[in-house]
Amino acid sequence: MRLPATLRDSLRVRLLAGTLVWILASLLAAGWGLSGLFRHHVTEQFHAELRTHLDQLTASLALDAQGRPALSTPLSDPRLSRPYSGLYWQIDRAGALHAGTGVLRSRSLWDDVIAVPADVLVDGEIHRHRLTGPQGARLGAIERIVFTENRPDLPLRLIVAADERLMHEPVERFNDALWLALAVLGLGLVIAAVVQVVVGLAPLRRLRRELAAVRNGGAQQLADDFPVEIRPLVEEFNAVLVQNAEIVARARTQAGNLAHALKTPLTVLANAADVGEGELARLVRDQVDAARKQVDYHLTRARAAAATRFPAARTPVHAAAEGLVRVMRRIHAERGLEVVVAPMPETLTFRGEEQDLQEMLGNLLDNACKWATHRVTVQAADAAGKLVVTIDDDGKGIPAAQREAMLRRGVRADEQAPGSGLGLAIVDDLARLYGGCIELADSPLGGLRAVLTLSAA
Repeated sequence: MRLPATLRDSLRVRLLAGTLVWILASLLAAGWGLSGLFRHHVTEQFHAELRTHLDQLTASLALDAQGRPALSTPLSDPRLSRPYSGLYWQIDRAGALHAGTGVLRSRSLWDDVIAVPADVLVDGEIHRHRLTGPQGARLGAIERIVFTENRPDLPLRLIVAADERLMHEPVERFNDALWLALAVLGLGLVIAAVVQVVVGLAPLRRLRRELAAVRNGGAQQLADDFPVEIRPLVEEFNAVLVQNAEIVARARTQAGNLAHALKTPLTVLANAADVGEGELARLVRDQVDAARKQVDYHLTRARAAAATRFPAARTPVHAAAEGLVRVMRRIHAERGLEVVVAPMPETLTFRGEEQDLQEMLGNLLDNACKWATHRVTVQAADAAGKLVVTIDDDGKGIPAAQREAMLRRGVRADEQAPGSGLGLAIVDDLARLYGGCIELADSPLGGLRAVLTLSAA
């Protein structure tokens, strides 16, 4: 089964998954190994204890006056005297005919006997058996053949057996305690792994925040106090920022130089046309004016495109709007227009350069004032992290079918009115470069409403 792409691509998930798999495998291997070692130890101890009892039984073996087997001294383990205690011994005559007869047996067997398979043993050899004992219990048994001095022709078979629960129960208790301890250890290791991953990747989260600050213009470069493993990346990124800033600065300088280089011959042509009269002079003046507007348009667009790549500038909206409104009042003073700036927060800020904001608001205000009858209003607000500037006028407005075309270069609402048709196109281009847009709608004042949406700081 394949993991989802979001999990496969996560470094955190990879680290945690690898660590957890290794922890699980290690704990399982440790549990299996320790359990096996303990089981082996208990099994060996179980049979060693049986052998000890068998040795004691052999040492205590004697024959009475009638030649019957007897014990010179009773065995020391008290369980051998308690019925069905789980520890037993038995003495048989050797040979298949006497197997399981129980010539002499421990009191713990009570009325039962141990039925051991008849097999052939040499003197002193020990065999192990697993068999069913009293009350259906599974027994582990060992046996040996003993030849007595009085009756060397009649060997005796000595058997010691014990309930295998004496071996299995300690193993089960140990396994329960072992797996509980390993579970606690595993939980601790998992918590440690999670903490390690969270702490280890914390510099990457901080790096992401600082990159976002650079992208949003909150910082010019990344800080250099990262861990040594990340510091080379930070240094390379800062070097790229410096290099890009130098490239943008050179491009803007070249754009400025180009503007001066073009404006000088255009000024000469305009001055020459002003001296002359006639159709040719008017044509030259018109074309020089159009060329100036085209140069200003493209230079403004190039400057804004460069600025949006390094958006460190911050421009207060209220101050820029107030300054432009004062200019419009003077320009259109003879018409007696009422140009009003609605109250807005002083902290409302545009994430970009002041001249670009003035370019956009200036064009929109100029258009509104050109077509307004009596009143133009400007209001701005922060809406979900976006700067929304709304400009209304009480003019005749623009039909809805023509509004989209008005945002294209060279298109004018009234071909008889002065202008190049670049104002709204410049605003639209600049707004898009800053990740915003401009929309035209009906105004509550009766004319046109222009809604400019930009990135707020």
